[in-house]
Amino acid sequence: MDFLTISNVHHTYFTKDTAKTALEDITLEVKEGEFVSFLGPSGCGKTTLLSIIAGLMQPTSGKVEIEHKPVNRAQSSIGYMLQEDYLFPWKTIKENILVGLKIMNQLDQEQEENALALLKEIGLSGVEKSFPKQLSGGMRQRAALVRTLATNPKILLLDEPFSALDYQTKLKLEDLVSTTLKEYRKTALLVTHDIGEAIAMSDRIFLLSANPGKLARTFEVPKSIRDLIPFEARQHPEYSSLFQEIWKELDQLEAD
Repeated sequence: MDFLTISNVHHTYFTKDTAKTALEDITLEVKEGEFVSFLGPSGCGKTTLLSIIAGLMQPTSGKVEIEHKPVNRAQSSIGYMLQEDYLFPWKTIKENILVGLKIMNQLDQEQEENALALLKEIGLSGVEKSFPKQLSGGMRQRAALVRTLATNPKILLLDEPFSALDYQTKLKLEDLVSTTLKEYRKTALLVTHDIGEAIAMSDRIFLLSANPGKLARTFEVPKSIRDLIPFEARQHPEYSSLFQEIWKELDQLEAD
């Protein structure tokens, strides 16, 4: 069953003197529990598309629906995780992971216990009373993931959430996020510039061309790769061939 439907989305940025089209005729569907990635050259509108899906901005034309209901504003069913963790520095980690529930008036004893249990599950037990500055970048991103999942969103939007981390931490966090989302059967959309990350984490990869952003090609990640955690997926023989195929396609798009 199609969970997220994007139909004929077109978006143009207008200024006093110019009009620049960022997205043109984007149409695609994502199934519930699916993990998809968006790849493409700079200027292909990946983040614009994610913002439209999140309901943070309205497309010039076209529509986005989740479970056949239009997305026309930011809503609790959508979780957004960015490159920066955006934890409040004056709040403890416990206060930070509960802030979404508090804003939505959903914070009760059960929800608090669930959030703290998830914090422990992803390896952050004992940091509840710590402040963000006392944690490493990877630990803060884990806390940001807990904050995002605590409100039980139907879909997660991930905008280059690992790009600011060192490579070893990035690989570990890829495994953690992938395993956690599969365990909770979450639908996720990832924007990334990293071909390897897209292959290792995704079920499908949407490749966008630039100026304006259009859907150029869709790649299905083989089941033999999808069944592995990202670190192991990178070692699989089919990983290299798919990487080369996407690389060539992306290189051609950037040359056009």
